Amino acid sequence: MTHFSLNAAQAPPPNFVPYTRAVSSPNTAATTTTAHSHRPHIQADVVPIKLVYRLSCRHCEKNVCTRGMKAILLADMKVELYSTDTPSSTIHLMDKDYLTRTCHCRIRDVACLECGNIIGYHVVSPCRQCLSACNNGHFWMFHADACLAIERKDETGREFLVWSNLPRADKDHAFLKEKASSYDQILR
Repeated sequence: MTHFSLNAAQAPPPNFVPYTRAVSSPNTAATTTTAHSHRPHIQADVVPIKLVYRLSCRHCEKNVCTRGMKAILLADMKVELYSTDTPSSTIHLMDKDYLTRTCHCRIRDVACLECGNIIGYHVVSPCRQCLSACNNGHFWMFHADACLAIERKDETGREFLVWSNLPRADKDHAFLKEKASSYDQILR
C-alpha cells in the first residue's frame, strides 16, 4: 500500500486526463469493458442506474464523501475513480496546481484531513477539450485504491440511493449532517 504525505507531489500518469465519465452499476444498459478502451454504450430509451456511494479514506477510515459516483478516467478507461459534485469538510486541497500531460486542465491534489494521505484531486480549471468531451460534470475525483466505497441507502434504509433521486447538496441531509463545507466552497 502506497502512502502519500501532505507534502508529497504526486505526478499523474503519462496519459492522464483529469475528467471522468460516469460508470453505471451492474445490470444496466450501459456497459464498460476493462479489456478494451470502448466508451460505454447506452441505449437511447434506457437510463443507466448510477448508485450513490459513501467514501472513506482507506488509510484511516475517515468519511471523506457522502455523494460519490463510480467513474472512469477519460484518457484511460481502465482507471477507476469515484467523483463527486460537492466536496466535504473532511478533505483538504493541497497548495499547488499542476497541469496534466495530455490536456490543459489545471488540477490540485486532495488529501484526507484526518491522516494527510493524498486520496484524489480537484479539477481547478478544466480545459476546453475536456469540457467538450462526454463527462459527468464532477470536478472532485477520488482514487479508487485510496478509498473504501459503500453504497448509500435511501431515506427508507431499504433501497440503494441512485443519483436520479439524490437531492441537491444543500438539501441532502446526510451530506449536511457531516459538517459540509460552506456553500461558497461548494461552488468553487
